[in-house]
Amino acid sequence: MQKKPIKPVEETDAIFETVRQENAQSDQRPDSLRISIGTKAKVNVGPFSRRGHSRGACAAAAADHDFKPEHKRVPFGILDVMGGWLTILFGTSRETSDFIVDCLQHWWHDNHER
Repeated sequence: MQKKPIKPVEETDAIFETVRQENAQSDQRPDSLRISIGTKAKVNVGPFSRRGHSRGACAAAAADHDFKPEHKRVPFGILDVMGGWLTILFGTSRETSDFIVDCLQHWWHDNHER
């Protein structure tokens, strides 16, 4: 059974306008940092065929089926909104709060001087 979409709340437009105003004010401050973070679906790592497509001049040897990946990686992206810098980190765990904090700490260690 498909659920009906939630009706918009009258205050929604006002909330998003406040967020836009706060972001604009923050963007004007030299000591401000605004980032966007997120994870994507896990990536299987192994000798997979990518459905027969290859980016190289000739097709690479690959397994017929993707039954058992050698590893799974969890991509985590951090976008520095003002600077336009994108960092993608890969983890081996699940998307837990510890994983997110580890990624942010790693990113901050490498980027805090910028």
